[in-house]
Amino acid sequence: MKQFIAHITVVVDNYDEAIQFYTEKLNFDLIEDTLINENKRWVLVRPRGAFECSLLLAKAVGDEQKSRIGQQTGGRVFLFLRTDDFWRDYRAMQDKNIIFVREPQAEPYGTVAVFKDPFGNLWDLLG
Repeated sequence: MKQFIAHITVVVDNYDEAIQFYTEKLNFDLIEDTLINENKRWVLVRPRGAFECSLLLAKAVGDEQKSRIGQQTGGRVFLFLRTDDFWRDYRAMQDKNIIFVREPQAEPYGTVAVFKDPFGNLWDLLG
């Protein structure tokens, strides 16, 4: 038997802003952007070179969902972006004005820095 996680939902407040951040700042590929109805779209993005798991960008509806934007893990790092060249990607992200809340440091599992997406989610950049 083979199983894998296909999608992880990231709650956002604006589809187009989210697509722009993930495709232009993080260089993710836009896999799908399908209109479901006048208020809902099925939007998938994933890192270039990745094939199994993607992010489902889901626009928050209602106060409860809106309260979760950027708070899906209660302030902990939510997502982990592994790269084959930490310093290349770190510098490129700095050049694109991505906000790092923890500077790079060496850990037993690799070099890591924490950045924040425009919605408030914390990410580890891992090399």
